[in-house]
Amino acid sequence: MFTAPEPAVRDRMLSARAHAYNLLDLTGAAGGEVWGYAGRTLSGAATAPDSPAWLRLVSEPEGKAGGKLWEGPREAERLVPTAVPRPQQIGLRDWSADGWAYRAELYEYVTTPPVSRSPVLHHIVELSDTWWHDLHQALDHLSRTPTSRQAVREHYIRRRVPEFTGITPGEITWTTAHGDLHWANLTGPALILLDWEGWGTAPVGYDAANLYLHSLPVPDLTERVREEFAHVLGTPAGRIGELTACTEILQAAARVPFYADLADSVLQHLDHLS
Repeated sequence: MFTAPEPAVRDRMLSARAHAYNLLDLTGAAGGEVWGYAGRTLSGAATAPDSPAWLRLVSEPEGKAGGKLWEGPREAERLVPTAVPRPQQIGLRDWSADGWAYRAELYEYVTTPPVSRSPVLHHIVELSDTWWHDLHQALDHLSRTPTSRQAVREHYIRRRVPEFTGITPGEITWTTAHGDLHWANLTGPALILLDWEGWGTAPVGYDAANLYLHSLPVPDLTERVREEFAHVLGTPAGRIGELTACTEILQAAARVPFYADLADSVLQHLDHLS
């Protein structure tokens, strides 16, 4: 989703990936390098002894590993019901080297591709009524999953939403959310939800709002998302979820190119929320 990081980070992560291959008895596979923001994660296809697999490598400075983003996928494996379609984790290894902590997560290989390679959709897609039904079912099961994890903190909402939107949010209705619901984290034509590092509690409507905002370059799809999630988007409770999602994109626009391109459309959407 992101471009490769600076050479020193890229070399360090590639070396760590080679170590992960040895730990998990893997060989490389075609599929290239899928980088997270600033090279924090490196993912890609791999070959396990009995089947194709997907390896996700995450790193943090030694002593700072842990917390929400580090533990998210393992906690999803433990707590999120199997009724929510997601890749099964089949292996995990931790180690430290040269001042960095690493976690290698091995998943079953998902053959159905993401709806988009970029979080922000720029092309028309055909998604069946069954796909939308399955998405509703998945998010409904997820919303009822008890957790102490936080996808969005109330302190962030109270501080940043007024700063970026000029609107002061009122009472917040919380639910359990995926936390990063965009088109690169949803597969099609069969639905699987990818990337579980950020899941946790969020305002009602937050996931739906993220999907809507990441659809803005394709008006027909934004209309479909709005129709599908009319039960939350535009409601008083869901409005806070929308404001929060808008805020995060506008704040990230200074450092993430695809959010910089989206910012004007998000600001236009805010005019309708004021």
